[in-house]
Amino acid sequence: MMNDPSCQEHKRSPSSKKRYMILLLITYFSLFVGSVSSTLVSKFYFIHKGSSLWVSTWVQSAGFPLLLLLIYLPHHLFKCTGRRPFTRFTPKLLLLSVSIGLMLGLNNFLFSWGTSCLPVSTGSLLLSSQLAFNLILSVIIVKQKITFSNFNCVILLTLASVLLALSSNHDRPKELSRAKYFAGFFSTIGAGLLFALYLPVMEMIYKKVYCYGMVIEMQLVMEMAATALATVGMAADHGFSEMKKESETVFDLGPKAYWLTLAFNMVTWQFAFMGTAGLVFLTTSLTGGICMTALMAANVLGGVLAYGDKFGGGKMVSTLLCLWGFCSYVYGMHVKMKEEKEEEEEEEEKNDDNGGSIELLPEQQMV
Repeated sequence: MMNDPSCQEHKRSPSSKKRYMILLLITYFSLFVGSVSSTLVSKFYFIHKGSSLWVSTWVQSAGFPLLLLLIYLPHHLFKCTGRRPFTRFTPKLLLLSVSIGLMLGLNNFLFSWGTSCLPVSTGSLLLSSQLAFNLILSVIIVKQKITFSNFNCVILLTLASVLLALSSNHDRPKELSRAKYFAGFFSTIGAGLLFALYLPVMEMIYKKVYCYGMVIEMQLVMEMAATALATVGMAADHGFSEMKKESETVFDLGPKAYWLTLAFNMVTWQFAFMGTAGLVFLTTSLTGGICMTALMAANVLGGVLAYGDKFGGGKMVSTLLCLWGFCSYVYGMHVKMKEEKEEEEEEEEKNDDNGGSIELLPEQQMV
């Protein structure tokens, strides 16, 4: 169907297995760096007297021009792909990308609201609740099979979130009202729910996408839509005129640190979003959700080390439950892959016993 090997479907091409693994490792690294650093830098903005929810929302997607480098350099400069950017990017795909981008913009706002109210460690553990929503929506949208390992993982992570909710009153900063704290608490849950919806929807759409380049192009359009939504909110809230005032008189580290914080936030969020999109494309939405949940432990540790978040018994048990759930899922995946490998070896032995040459069916020849 496609002559360009860089645009062939990665899961069906044995010759591209090494390149696929390299791309998967780069994606994991991007997700790790982006998830941890973007969360810490977003909290850094609020800790040092930054107060605009719309500014925090806007910087999450305003770094989208950086994606143009990933879209155009491989074709025009490095000549490592014969596909021209935005080839076969249909109007339907454009409409889907814009719609999902608007949903992503709302998710960014809810995340900013939660970040402004909650300690990093609390918010990170709450976001792990998205995995329960992710499994349910993955079953409905992409027909994800429920296994003991993924079900056990979801139960443990849900228990972690419930335990955190029960012990959350002791984690509330003294200067923060109870009402504002719980507004941040439930906005973070809402962000997790929207993100859980985003993952299987993207997996369903990616089944019609034939190369990684199109994933980046869709991400560009989605972030443009999310930025447009945040820009409208910024304009309505006089956010752009307030940015200069905030940098000069409000942010306690001075204007230079203020603009560097926003710039660094833009870059780190691009790592996070591309890591997420790439992981869903290369694996599944549930695997992506589980890997992101596993990184919540790193975020919790980062909040404790960087900002001195309280790490009481309830939060400690919640973190251990998160790690337990993730490890149980990884073990289940290991067992499944081992069984599949044994089945393949048995099938190869049967083929060898039958003469080693089996005529392919027409549909197999097309793969």
